[in-house]
Amino acid sequence: MREGTDEFGTPRTSDGGKVVGTIEVSLVKMGEIEDGDTDHITTDVQGQKCALAYECTAPESVSGKDNLPLLNAVLKNPVCKLYRFPTSDNKWMRIREQMSESILSFHIPKELISLHIKEDLCRNQELKDLGDLSPHWDNLRKNVLTHCDQMVTMYQDILTELSKETGSSFKSSSSKGEKSLEFVPINLHLQRMQVHSPHLKDALYDVITVGAPAAHFQGFKNGGLRKLLHRFETERRNTGYQFIYYSPENTAKAKEVLSNINQLQPLIATHADLLLNSASQHSADSLKSSLKLLSEKTELFVHAFKDQLVRSALLALYTARPGGILKKPPSPKDSTEETCPQDEPPQLRRQDSIPHHSDYDEEEWDRVWANVGKSLNCIIATVDKLIERDSHNEEGTGGSSSNDGDAAPSLEDSITSHPKEDWYGQLHPLILTLKECMGEVVSRAKQSLTFVLLQELAYSLPQCLMLTLRRDIVFSQALAGLVCGFIIKLHTSLHDPHFLQQLHTVGLLVQYEGLLSTYSDEIGMLEDMAVGISDLRKVAFKITEAKSSDDLPVLTGRREHYVVEVKLPATLFESLPLQIKEGQLLHVYPVLFNVGINEQQTLAERFGDVSLQESINQENFELVQEYYSIFMEKMPPDYISHFQEQNDLKGLLDNLHQNIQAKKRKNVEIMWLAATICRKLNGIRFTCCKSAKDRTSMSVTLEQCSILRDEHQLHKDFFIRALDCMRSRQTQGALSESDDPETGCLTDNKPTSRHFYPVALLLVSSHLLVVWLILSLALLLAKYQ
Repeated sequence: MREGTDEFGTPRTSDGGKVVGTIEVSLVKMGEIEDGDTDHITTDVQGQKCALAYECTAPESVSGKDNLPLLNAVLKNPVCKLYRFPTSDNKWMRIREQMSESILSFHIPKELISLHIKEDLCRNQELKDLGDLSPHWDNLRKNVLTHCDQMVTMYQDILTELSKETGSSFKSSSSKGEKSLEFVPINLHLQRMQVHSPHLKDALYDVITVGAPAAHFQGFKNGGLRKLLHRFETERRNTGYQFIYYSPENTAKAKEVLSNINQLQPLIATHADLLLNSASQHSADSLKSSLKLLSEKTELFVHAFKDQLVRSALLALYTARPGGILKKPPSPKDSTEETCPQDEPPQLRRQDSIPHHSDYDEEEWDRVWANVGKSLNCIIATVDKLIERDSHNEEGTGGSSSNDGDAAPSLEDSITSHPKEDWYGQLHPLILTLKECMGEVVSRAKQSLTFVLLQELAYSLPQCLMLTLRRDIVFSQALAGLVCGFIIKLHTSLHDPHFLQQLHTVGLLVQYEGLLSTYSDEIGMLEDMAVGISDLRKVAFKITEAKSSDDLPVLTGRREHYVVEVKLPATLFESLPLQIKEGQLLHVYPVLFNVGINEQQTLAERFGDVSLQESINQENFELVQEYYSIFMEKMPPDYISHFQEQNDLKGLLDNLHQNIQAKKRKNVEIMWLAATICRKLNGIRFTCCKSAKDRTSMSVTLEQCSILRDEHQLHKDFFIRALDCMRSRQTQGALSESDDPETGCLTDNKPTSRHFYPVALLLVSSHLLVVWLILSLALLLAKYQ
């Protein structure tokens, strides 16, 4: 065993092979500890002290400046410790370390599952409303509905089981294989370090620790989502004829249009009724305002149906009706095919032509949805005339004594004696026409696009639905952590105007540090995690004013787009920028950088494949670059100039890119650079391994000590000692008989739970395994004699 430190800076051997200090993982970092009495513990190494001064489970009594009352909506059971370390100028800095559980571990999954059930029930009803289909398609529909009903029942059962959970507010690692807790993240905790330096401004550093979002119950025998989705799509594209192939982009587009229909139709109807109400009150200003809102929503409605996919889906559904031609069903055109010349046949996946029927008018759809726009134009023109006449009437009445009176007869001819009835009477039939046209468009579009979704479900039904379930599980775990991190970051930075401006103009960077190996089951975990974090791009946040005592976030949306409503007290809400108060959606940019650091990663690098890790890091580096470009473009120039003076972010990005390209083994420099970039860009930091225990705790403590050294002038001779102090089991109050808490002296006992035997050797021969067992037994007997 070589002397020095491991990847996380933990001392291996020195001074005759003895380990200086303790390197056991602190259970505070694991998030699985029991409340204990207050301990006063000091670590004395060669006459110099770095101390844990105080430990408690009621942090409010320790620091009156904490903002925990504002975070009670998400945090629970806080545990804190106070440290004291020397600085480079021989002063003392005080460090307050805090760990808190999050009740969102269960709240967000329950909200999400409820949305899934609602969405799936709506989809099943739409499939039933497709109308008459030919026997082939009707049998497919019945089969799909049977399996989808079973999936809804499963989700309902899971929601019922989650509602019964009343114990711990987090899911421990021992429960990661329980089916009823699949949607719940593992060990979701806040790790907070508050630093008080003698000459520097107090600082706060937060890291959210959570187990890697993955479907542990389903297992990883066939890989994770990244591989499974690619394989599924390849097989679906190349399968024989049973259905019509729609690309994932077209399927997602169909879901988006359906969602827009369901949202916009009731909004348009509401604004149309408000317009009539304004007309009945004969209020010109109110009429203008209602017309503006109606026009905006109707234009969005009309624009949603300009996609070629809708027209192609209508023709596909026509061929699936009884009596339709089924031999050559239509294949959807991609968005790029809209620019193809009309006289050239489109490129099809499996069919060589789109059937044309003498009784099918392909231009009928254009006329139907165009009628909505024409109806709106008639309403706009009528409202303009009514307001103009009313204005002339007022002018004529006010200036009748000075005018010639020649225009009076014409005004009397053009306006009735009952103006309120006239406005309402003229607009009411136009509104009815708009609603009728819109209803016809909605009916046809819903059926055609639901038929598109039927094609996705019709292929390999069990596999398709199981992939959906797996993706929902992984996304639920990732979303719970994201919402927790967003709320904590928001409350921490509410009084930072630059952060609030960045929030609504650029968005928020969310950086995940992965410590999974690319070996065995952890490959599947990493594949799940990569897809789950990527899916977080579908999430947006909206901040609203809390109207009641219920401060928990509310989730709305569908699988392709979710909005998380975060509530703030009135006093805090009023201090926000106008754009945020008006309901602007706040977007997030999730990125993942993974570096395996355990023994399994050593095997993967020597005998396996690390291409998955390399591709993930490269893809996400490009996302960070994209975010940085948007940040530099949209933030104010005066802030950018000051920001560039304080931070060499371009140099950090170049350094990160070089390290990713270097393909160095266990290159933890990637993690440190990515974390630094995230902090300088006001992002949210996550650290993940399989269970958010050993590797995660080692990484967090190393990051904390590195921050103390680089940002707060921790004495260079005390870096390793501070690291030992924050990691040691003695910080839990578990002193052995040979330790003297009064003097603060600790013996140089070797840790009993760590035997650094190379795993690779044990895999070579069964004889070495026997030798290892004998040596381990001998060490244990020697210790307890």
